[in-house]
Amino acid sequence: MRNDRINCLTADLTGRLADTMKTITALPDALPAVVPVISSPSWALLGIEPLRAAMEYASCRLMDRSGHPPGDGHPVVVFPGLAADAQSIAPLVGFCHGLGYEARDWGRGINTGPTGDIDLWLDTLTADIEALVAAHRQPVSLIGWSLGGIYAREVAKRISLPVRQVITIGTPITGEAAQTNVSLIYRWVNGTLPVLENAFKARLLTAPDVPTTSIYSRSDGVVAWQACLQPDDHPMIENVEVDGSHCGLCWNPAVLKVVADRLAHSPGAWRPYTAQGAAPQMPLPAN
Repeated sequence: MRNDRINCLTADLTGRLADTMKTITALPDALPAVVPVISSPSWALLGIEPLRAAMEYASCRLMDRSGHPPGDGHPVVVFPGLAADAQSIAPLVGFCHGLGYEARDWGRGINTGPTGDIDLWLDTLTADIEALVAAHRQPVSLIGWSLGGIYAREVAKRISLPVRQVITIGTPITGEAAQTNVSLIYRWVNGTLPVLENAFKARLLTAPDVPTTSIYSRSDGVVAWQACLQPDDHPMIENVEVDGSHCGLCWNPAVLKVVADRLAHSPGAWRPYTAQGAAPQMPLPAN
């Protein structure tokens, strides 16, 4: 009789467990979608940034540059990242110049971040860039590394001169400081912490009305790669994945290859990057 009771109890527990598992399995269909949280890169990735950047610089010095398409002489302006200056983007500027473009840095020295009213600051920056390229008759291409990519996108929306295309490299277009490891550096060079209004952050996600390429790396140790992804709802917007550190992106051979390919497209003939080994277009994580 005792065994019968045990068997009955076991059968009852088994049945209840089965019913519970059915309920759990059905829960995802009944519950609202969970919003993915984009966190800053791990400290481990951040810690090996200098070593990786140094290795990428060595690769840049040794790379074969003969196979890249020649430039057509149109102006190219490169914006540095936070706390960076003309020297930090010199390899990228020099690479573009060597291809045959009228390439130069943004002309403002160290990038300490916007000060005061951000819209007024961007208007002043736009006027400075217009003065740099006003003498050229061809549309300008704007390239920005990290924070500089936000400048490139916003200047492209404001500038009165024609823009050929925008290329961002490791740029957190979401505008969320929590998705990066640069808050302390920002406060050190700017004196304040980066705080953006929600309306402005929403505006950042809107790409300029020109071909716009966002280059990102999943192993970026400074900026969460998901924060670099553009919504893929426009035919002239693309996200291109490379493998590299954040600090070495401006001389990473894979990045230089993409930049050379993008700059070579004539106005009106732009098409997505399809080189062998390129990552497929990635959708922006749901909000």
